[in-house]
Amino acid sequence: MEKALKKKKIFIAGHNGMVGSSVVRCLKSLGLNKIIIQNRQKLDLTNWNKVNKFLKKTKPDIVINCAGKVGGILANFTYPKEFLFENISIQLNLLDTCFNNNVKTYINLGSSCIYPKNSKQPIKENYLLSGKLESTNEAYAIAKIVGLKACEFYNRQFKTNYFTLMPCNMYGPNDNFDIKSSHFIPGLIKKFYIADRKNIKNVEVWGSGKAKREIMHVDDLASAIFFILNKVEGKDKKVLDVLKKNSHINIGVNKEYTIKQFANIIGKLFNKKINLKFNKSYPDGTPRKLLDSSIIYSMGWRPIISTTKGIKETLEWYKKNIK
Repeated sequence: MEKALKKKKIFIAGHNGMVGSSVVRCLKSLGLNKIIIQNRQKLDLTNWNKVNKFLKKTKPDIVINCAGKVGGILANFTYPKEFLFENISIQLNLLDTCFNNNVKTYINLGSSCIYPKNSKQPIKENYLLSGKLESTNEAYAIAKIVGLKACEFYNRQFKTNYFTLMPCNMYGPNDNFDIKSSHFIPGLIKKFYIADRKNIKNVEVWGSGKAKREIMHVDDLASAIFFILNKVEGKDKKVLDVLKKNSHINIGVNKEYTIKQFANIIGKLFNKKINLKFNKSYPDGTPRKLLDSSIIYSMGWRPIISTTKGIKETLEWYKKNIK
């Protein structure tokens, strides 16, 4: 690790969420102890004045934005206003107050779902805004594009170090397991768990099961964030040049499976026969969204948690932490 990074004060926005809690664990395990956190009851990230006052008082060198309103297809389609307004407010408030308080480095997180619905596969960074968005998550996608472009515009106008990392579908400990609002992996884990406990023979899977997804354990994303920070603070010229030439960098595992295949992987963890019932009244969403992660791979980073191992560990976490 670069010595420069160990001296930095790092504010992690959204530290109680799945991504934020993983980043906190990752950085602390690596000996970074100047971590700044604040819960949403005390710091409303949608309020510019409160965010500005907080950054002015705490004076972080680095801000990592893990905050935001997230959810699966049903939640996105049902509450587009909330997904649009909350995410735009959080991102722009953090960006503007970082600039206002001379924060040197800002890490923003995008999502693979903001690429066009019918992108050529695998998806390269420059495919952004090259086609129509998937309608079921359009509001969220637009909000995240605003945050990404805002970073790009600050860098262009003010020569700042504001970077966006674009992960594929995430899962892991501290995920949202509410079936109505969750992403598909935690939703399926909960459905199978209920079926197992209640001896239900069938599990409903939303959609046809044919859509393909690339998923990554949240701890791999945390390692990618640390990797980038370490290179930036160490003033790695090669990495800095790449980041300056690209408004965002894809972070993925270079593998995809159908929703049906993921359901079967989860089902096998319960050691009993549970049938899949596909409810096609629910939309499939984007047919495929496999990321081309060759840019960050060329820098030397790689994910290390396999799909089977990651899902198994997430299931075990869920069993221990359900209420």
